[in-house]
Amino acid sequence: MVASVAVGSLVWVEDHDEAWLDGEVISVNGDDVKVLCTSGKTVVVKSSNVYPKDAEAPPCGVDDMTKLAYLHEPGVLQNLKSRYDINEIYTYTGNILIAVNPFQRLPHLYDSHMMAQYKGAAFGELSPHPFAVADAAYRLMINEGISQAILVSGESGAGKTESTKLLMRYLAYMGGRLASEGRSVEQKVLESNPVLEAFGNAKTVRNNNSSRFGKFVELQFDERGRISGAAIRTYLLERSRVCQLSDPERNYHCFYMLCAAPPEDIKHLKLGNPRTFHYLNQTNCYELDGIDDAKEYIATRNAMDTVGISSEEQDSIFRVIAAILHLGNIEFTKGKEYDSSMPKDEKSWFHLRTAAELFMCDEKALEDSLCRRVIVTRDETITKELDPEAAVSSRDALAKVVYSRLFDWLVDKINNSIGQDPNSKYLIGVLDIYGFESFKTNSFEQFCINLTNEKLQQHFNQHVFKMEQEEYTREEINWSYIEFIDNQDVLDLIEKKPGGIIALLDEACMFPRSTHDTFAQKLYQTFKNHKRFSKPKLARSDFTICHYAGDVTYQTELFLEKNKDYVIAEHQALLSASKCSFASSLFPVSNEETSKQSKFSSIGSRFKQQLQALLETLSATEPHYIRCVKPNNLLKPHIFENQNVLQQLRCGGVLEAIRISCAGYPTKRPFYEFVDRFGVLAPEALDGSTDEVAVCKKLLEKVGLEGYQIGKTKVFLRAGQMAVLDTKRTEILGKSASIIQRKIRSYMARKSFILFRRSTILIQSVCRGELARHDYETMRREASCLRIQRDLRMYIARKAYKEKRASALSVQTGMRGMAARNELRFRRQTKAAILIQSHCRKFLAHSKYVKLKKATITTQSAWRGRVARKELRSLKMAARETGALQAAKNKLEKQVEELTWRLQLEKRMRTDLEEAKTQENTKLRTAVQELQLQLKEAKDTLVKEREAAKLAAETIPVIQEVPVVDHELTQKLNAENTELKDLVNSLKTKIIETEKKYEETYKLSEERLKQAMEAESMIVKLKTTMHSLEERIADMESENKIQWQSLLTNKGVPAHSPDLASKVLENGNHANESITLNDLLLTPEKGFETPDNKPRRPPIDRQHEDVDALMECVVKDVGFSQGKPVAAFTIYKCLLHWKSFEAERTSVFDRLVQMIGSAIEDQDSNDHMAYWLSNTSTLLFLLQKSMKPAGTAGTASVRKPQPTSLFGRMTMGFRSSPSTVNFGAASAALETVKQVEAKYPALLFNQQLIAYVEKMYGIIRDNLKKELGSLLALCIQAPRTSKGSVLRSGRSFGKESHTNHWQGIIDCLNTLLTTLKENFVPPVLVQKIFTQTFQYVNVQLFNSLLLRRECCTFSNGEYVKSGLAELELWCCQAKDEYAGSAWDELKHIRQAVGFLVIHQKYRISYDEIINDLCPVLSVQQLYRICTLYWDDNYNTRSVSSEVISSMRVLMTEDSNNAVSNSFLLDDNSSIPFSIDELSNSIEVKDFLDVKPALDLLENPYFHFLHE
Repeated sequence: MVASVAVGSLVWVEDHDEAWLDGEVISVNGDDVKVLCTSGKTVVVKSSNVYPKDAEAPPCGVDDMTKLAYLHEPGVLQNLKSRYDINEIYTYTGNILIAVNPFQRLPHLYDSHMMAQYKGAAFGELSPHPFAVADAAYRLMINEGISQAILVSGESGAGKTESTKLLMRYLAYMGGRLASEGRSVEQKVLESNPVLEAFGNAKTVRNNNSSRFGKFVELQFDERGRISGAAIRTYLLERSRVCQLSDPERNYHCFYMLCAAPPEDIKHLKLGNPRTFHYLNQTNCYELDGIDDAKEYIATRNAMDTVGISSEEQDSIFRVIAAILHLGNIEFTKGKEYDSSMPKDEKSWFHLRTAAELFMCDEKALEDSLCRRVIVTRDETITKELDPEAAVSSRDALAKVVYSRLFDWLVDKINNSIGQDPNSKYLIGVLDIYGFESFKTNSFEQFCINLTNEKLQQHFNQHVFKMEQEEYTREEINWSYIEFIDNQDVLDLIEKKPGGIIALLDEACMFPRSTHDTFAQKLYQTFKNHKRFSKPKLARSDFTICHYAGDVTYQTELFLEKNKDYVIAEHQALLSASKCSFASSLFPVSNEETSKQSKFSSIGSRFKQQLQALLETLSATEPHYIRCVKPNNLLKPHIFENQNVLQQLRCGGVLEAIRISCAGYPTKRPFYEFVDRFGVLAPEALDGSTDEVAVCKKLLEKVGLEGYQIGKTKVFLRAGQMAVLDTKRTEILGKSASIIQRKIRSYMARKSFILFRRSTILIQSVCRGELARHDYETMRREASCLRIQRDLRMYIARKAYKEKRASALSVQTGMRGMAARNELRFRRQTKAAILIQSHCRKFLAHSKYVKLKKATITTQSAWRGRVARKELRSLKMAARETGALQAAKNKLEKQVEELTWRLQLEKRMRTDLEEAKTQENTKLRTAVQELQLQLKEAKDTLVKEREAAKLAAETIPVIQEVPVVDHELTQKLNAENTELKDLVNSLKTKIIETEKKYEETYKLSEERLKQAMEAESMIVKLKTTMHSLEERIADMESENKIQWQSLLTNKGVPAHSPDLASKVLENGNHANESITLNDLLLTPEKGFETPDNKPRRPPIDRQHEDVDALMECVVKDVGFSQGKPVAAFTIYKCLLHWKSFEAERTSVFDRLVQMIGSAIEDQDSNDHMAYWLSNTSTLLFLLQKSMKPAGTAGTASVRKPQPTSLFGRMTMGFRSSPSTVNFGAASAALETVKQVEAKYPALLFNQQLIAYVEKMYGIIRDNLKKELGSLLALCIQAPRTSKGSVLRSGRSFGKESHTNHWQGIIDCLNTLLTTLKENFVPPVLVQKIFTQTFQYVNVQLFNSLLLRRECCTFSNGEYVKSGLAELELWCCQAKDEYAGSAWDELKHIRQAVGFLVIHQKYRISYDEIINDLCPVLSVQQLYRICTLYWDDNYNTRSVSSEVISSMRVLMTEDSNNAVSNSFLLDDNSSIPFSIDELSNSIEVKDFLDVKPALDLLENPYFHFLHE
């Protein structure tokens, strides 16, 4: 609220739609203030409803809202909105973290880099983050030995679960992962979420998956700070929801999941549609959008398996759930006796029998427990009948108690699965509980939930007040008179005994004839004078409570029914005697329950007890708070609804915490900030004064404020005092501005007068000259006119004569041709019409052509201009880089020695780390010994001085002795020595632990990778074996038929086909379409004999031997011929000769696939992988050129005969290659690669080859990345050393020291390039490998630059730039054939480093940065580099504040683009080439002179290779 409003002040005014609007005061009329809002709206409000706006607040907000100049509601809301617009979703309010859900993934905020940064950092030192809260809790637990609690609150959808996951992830990162079976403790906790959500979550008015219970996750730690166990505590389960629902809510999810279970489960449990069950059909909502209950049922059962619930226990759980549903369908009517009851109809009897069957109890016993009560007295036992209404209450009580105990059993089971540590020393608890609720209809559930939030708010208020008190105590200011805003009166109203609302509700429930009307009237009478209680108008039984978050009106219609929770002895006895062990375990028999008495218990009282237990747990811990906020109800990013957020801030208690702060000193400013802002109020106080405290006191005394406090480091101001100071400051600045404006205006007026006088003199001289020239021109014109008139008269007379003569001739001609024209008029008119039409069409076509031509020229001009401008920018950038290099040349020469020694020192530090530690300890011991010697000398000096003093005491008066021994210094040095020793030991321990974890993880990943590869090879082997067996079976059947036919005939049939063998089998190819049964029957017994009647081997054995020979040959390294792999060419020739591409079934391809898969099992050898990549890619190219799918040939299935004449061959060669001069080479190329009709096995083999090429490419690329990964971590930051040590080291190390890491990268690249060249890998693949590798280098270096502030320095930029120059030289040496566009992939790191090494950055404009220096970088990336930059050498400044402001504005405008918000780069691991690119990079003619494998050329069965 503004204390004094002046015209021109910036203020906040309340708005119904936008919550708050900012504007400027344009007039003040008493208490009425007229404000012009920035939205264009003009409003008139009271001065008491106007809040000041800080004009100097950062446009992107502050990370801690206690730093705001005005800590009020609109200021908080605007700060959250400003940070949300630039994706800063976390904000502090003191030590409270506010998290606004972005509704999008921001992975760069939660990776291992971030956790490493927040580890050990002081709270508030880095940007707000859940990691900071978790780290603060962990540090307090370790240092102070106090258990911690982190309370995560917010409404559904605000991100509580994600925040909880982040907290547990960070705590596991800090406390280690002591988990069994490969799963960490926090993973087990998260795996239990689906089970708890199924049985504890339900649809409410605002959320489809609202938790109807509170969850407190305890992470238990041992004395070393290691996680030793965990436990989940649940509180305040909403039991009444099982029996009573309000529209449009739903019951718990598990009921609907069970109704959507598989048919066999539904049949077994006798379930059906949810609409048929009373506990589910009280509302009209049965299904949720986007949720499949059948799938959720399967997922829930899988989650139960994960947490260790057996299938038998799962069946028992769902039996109990189904029994509860059947219980709800039992209706009662009056029985035969008075006030008795019985099941209403056959349907009710059916559900009764089903429930008894599912509970495995006696049907009669279940009926008696619902319809009768047994009263035990001293003398006898009395059985009392229950009326139908009481029977319904008994039924609902049984359902609620069964469900409640089932939920408790689930929680205990989950805790046993997670594993608790009873000997844990500390714990960190994370509380996730439902938030404040206020709907149109609020019943008993909302009453209990809001009571919980009132209790938690009181705990929160006490914590906030305690934090305020601690700060006041630290600053040593007087705070005893500050009043604390408490909500104890609301808690007394609800839970006080006797006389509270809960007590009155329990009292009403114990009287049978009480109704909600009588209960409401009792409330009205009891609390009619209570300031927090009121009765709404026009309401008979509603009441309103003024909560901390606002007024809530409750409807009492179902309060009594939902509060009743009888502990009925009959129910206990019934289920304890159940034959179902699970159901009986839920109701164990205890000594207290043996008596047949029904004890009344209310849900409200039980609720209050559980709440008290929760608060006792929280009180025993140190609390930390995270308030989650849902920015909009659409659950979409980049939408910030002010009213919605403001309501959540109220419900979350954030605004209440602000009110507590405002009750004291809401404005706290450090002395230097206060003097810097308000020094203009008293300039005389700043003259010659260096004491900031004295200056602040003088300023405040001059202004005349009262009630402020001066602390040790800050000025504390009361609410409204900041506005008074800003008003006075605005007045002084306004007067100063008026004086400046007056001087400027006088200066501008005099300057304008002098300029005007000079202009007047100049105009006069020009005008005089112009008049003289005008007179001369007039005289010339008069003389010219006379001559023109004479010539014109002569021309007119001659023209008139010619016209008369022509007219006469025309009349004569017209008379003569009149008759002819009359005859031809019609024809000419017709012809003229046709001509007009043609010309019109021509004109339209011409016009369209002209327009199109003009548009084309315009487009070409624009494009050429764009290309020219782009080239100009590149030239400018090159010129700037050249200038920067020339300017840095001299500096680099001076710093060679320093960089040389730094790198050599880093190398020595790595190799001699242990020796350095030993030397450091030796130095420390030496220092301690020297201190001890000094101490001894000091003692000797003291003794001597004392003796001298005794001698002098005889002549002079006694003087008091002053001790000269500095004991404090000695103790301090000893303490520092001890701390250094402890630090060294802790570092050793951490290094050893990290190495062990890395080795374990690496071994595990290697084992899993090996298992996967073995499984893959086994699958390939099995497939090959299966195909081979199928072929052998088919071959054996054929042979059996042949032998059987020969036995029948006993004589050979003369008709013998010599080509039968080729028809049956040809090297593994089954020619099914050419073999018939008749062919087999007519085959003689001597079919497998040679013409010399010598037996020969069957074709099947010959075929296998040929394939085996081929495999044995190509599996070895057979080298290269004419730069092409021999193995691939040999395989292709064999497949082509055997006609394997045209076969319907063959095992050759499977054998080849198995052979290739086995050959590349050794993935560590790049040489081996390059050899097979070359062979596989070449074979793939040959297949691509040869195969055409079957059926594409159409009617040309019968091949035309090849021309035999020379002219015919020349013609064929000319047609196939018209641009080739060497026709013989073209014909030979066609013979080398032939077109065939590919069948399915060949097409499948083609796809498998493609997969192998991509796999081997990825392996080689990933191997190179793995080698470069360790070197890149050392290349991003220049080694640090002192200048003195550099001078001492001289030039002994040369340039080797500062380039050894970069040289290692160059060596890796050269090694791989040599390997790929030696194995003749296609250049297109080599280009892609190095292009993606350079992209990986760019990503790693650039991301490290953005995540580590120590890397964004001038000297580090020079170091990285020198390394990039080495990479550029390598690209030039490798040439474009192999390097390709690899150098262009480093554009991000090149431009970022180029920006770092530029001098005088503050003179560079934003346009120059984005257009000339860094056109590739996004605004977010530039903003981060500019804010992280610091110069460790010359202390130069970063860019100007105007440039930073421009970047912030653009980031706000670009916030709708989700991609632009991420400033980190992603590494692309996809396959960047297509098969067409590979095929186009190789030509068929390259294979003309390739020779097959020599081993097979000597084999007579491979004679075709000689062709």
